[in-house]
Amino acid sequence: MSLPELAEDTRRLCQALLRMDTTNPPGNERICAQFLERELREVGLEPVLLEAAPARTNLVVRHRGTGKLPPLLLTAHLDVVEADPSKWRRPPFSGDEFEGCLWGRGAIDMKNMAAMCTAIMRRLAATGTRLDRDVIFAAVADEEAGCDLGSRFLVEQHETLVKAEYAIGESGGFSLHLGDTTFYPIQVAEKGFCWVRARVTGEPGHGSMPRHDSVITRLGEALAKLGKTQLPLHATTHVTEFLDALRARQPALIQPLMKLLARPQLLARVARLVPGASLSRSFSALLANTAAATVVRAGAKTNVIPGIAEFEIDGRTLPGQTDEDLLRELRAVLGPDVELEVIKSAPPVVTEPVASPVYDSIKRQIEAREPGAVVLPYLIPGFTDAKYFSRMGARWYGFSPVKIEKGAGIRFADMFHGHDERVPIAGLGWGAEVLDAVVREISTAK
Repeated sequence: MSLPELAEDTRRLCQALLRMDTTNPPGNERICAQFLERELREVGLEPVLLEAAPARTNLVVRHRGTGKLPPLLLTAHLDVVEADPSKWRRPPFSGDEFEGCLWGRGAIDMKNMAAMCTAIMRRLAATGTRLDRDVIFAAVADEEAGCDLGSRFLVEQHETLVKAEYAIGESGGFSLHLGDTTFYPIQVAEKGFCWVRARVTGEPGHGSMPRHDSVITRLGEALAKLGKTQLPLHATTHVTEFLDALRARQPALIQPLMKLLARPQLLARVARLVPGASLSRSFSALLANTAAATVVRAGAKTNVIPGIAEFEIDGRTLPGQTDEDLLRELRAVLGPDVELEVIKSAPPVVTEPVASPVYDSIKRQIEAREPGAVVLPYLIPGFTDAKYFSRMGARWYGFSPVKIEKGAGIRFADMFHGHDERVPIAGLGWGAEVLDAVVREISTAK
């Protein structure tokens, strides 16, 4: 059958997905999964829908190859984080085309990748392309809440459907403009997460008789300490090698300064050289374990001083660091009176070695389209479905490519969970073409 051009098919699919509200919680990824199922069945593929809970739907589809090479997994999550419409210039579930972009929650994180992968699978099937690998696409639920109903569910209960040699998902392949050079970071490592409940206990009392040592006061003091403290620095090869690549492309006058940043005690200062507050925060998070207070609970009645106050901490651990390392650092900040309990955790993920046919192909395909661009491996501060797909032995590369023109007014880091999330339509089409070329190249036996 005849299909639209790859870029147009991707745009159409992405716009449709953006118009579906899959805010997690509650998720309701079923609406997206069923839409993609229809699109894939149209070209003769046979997707499977799998649910770990009602309406928390995962889709898995396979384009069969000759079997000369092990399978390749493409993956994207269908859930998104909440959006406050009052803070957006366009409605967050409109999929509007405006200023050359598709607007909507999930445009970058990561319905754009779901659209690219679906368009590529449709094209492979419609053209009868016979590759030397099976190409699997998994559109998953629940990534934004920890992956339990998505990638974890698939790996633990349906591994044969998604087992692969390599996996390509989020997050990398976007344009990063620093100075006169455009970089394309490729995720090969991600921090672990360690979600912690911090509890302060004390004597309850009547609100008419204030206590200077109340759990509310002590909780506030603990929050202030945590918010003002930089946890200890830990140098990693991923960050130092990234710095080396940046330094090599900077003007000669500042190269000696940047060389000093290879010294661990000066690493934190690198953020000052990075333009933009959001990018600076992102880079600072790569230098240490981090801990951000995100949820606070205390009291139930206005006239009662409570005996328990709690807050939750979103902790992230660098490669080489453990949950206990983070807890030790937190205790040093918060003191012995704050009880700490791990709610949920998963370790860092590292793809070793970085070099592989996948990484080499990504580098080759980007450089062919943008001479002078620099492709380099990268550590991300967040977590992705790599946490679970890597457990089945897949080597993970974060590569959901999108081209962002210099001066476009779009900072990739701002789009993740931020207001006015959007993806350039031309950059989305460019990404689909690059990803398609990579899939075809690495799925052809030499």
